[in-house]
Amino acid sequence: MMMSFFDQFASPSFLGIPLIAVAIALPWILFPTPPSRWLNNRLITLQTWFINRFTNQLLMPLNVGGHKWALLFASLMVFLITTNMLGLLPYTFTPTTQLSLNMGFAVPLWLATVIIGMRNQPTVALGHLLPEGTPVPLIPVLIIIETISLFIRPLALGVRLTANLTAGHLLIQLIATAVFVLLPMMPTVAILTAAVLFLLTLLEVAVAMIQAYVFVLLLSLYLQENV
Repeated sequence: MMMSFFDQFASPSFLGIPLIAVAIALPWILFPTPPSRWLNNRLITLQTWFINRFTNQLLMPLNVGGHKWALLFASLMVFLITTNMLGLLPYTFTPTTQLSLNMGFAVPLWLATVIIGMRNQPTVALGHLLPEGTPVPLIPVLIIIETISLFIRPLALGVRLTANLTAGHLLIQLIATAVFVLLPMMPTVAILTAAVLFLLTLLEVAVAMIQAYVFVLLLSLYLQENV
């Protein structure tokens, strides 16, 4: 029984062919395409308003050089939110519960921010490894600690997103299993447990959106240090 709880995180396959590529590409098919008319419908207007608000808030602390990342950050945010939300539907697969996929997003983008900092302002980028006013005996230790913390950043990005979504899906499945087990024996307790399950599902909807926002927000903060 315990092993079956983790079957939902296994990559689906059909005739031995992995379907994770289909799960990744599916959210892009669901996005509405802007029409050629002057006046958009409500869905297109809401989507445009959300992307504009998110982009303005995210890029406000950055200088003009960081605004080149607006399209990338907005696309990544919309993709992560859509993928996380679709994964809450029954009989669906959530690609963002795979650590390999999240690390595939986190490592190249983090590395790009580091390379930009080293190329544009190497003195400032290397200065982050040593806080100002550090006593001389602590300089080697602090440089090692700051270097380790720098290289842990992409791992923290990927693990945070994976762990939060995985824990939420496991909790939903555990409580749903408890509801089905308790329903024949103790209907009242089962109804109360179902109410908890409903509240937990609402919480997971919020977590799915918040974690996507946090992922992109931390990337923008890493970019802010290097532009």
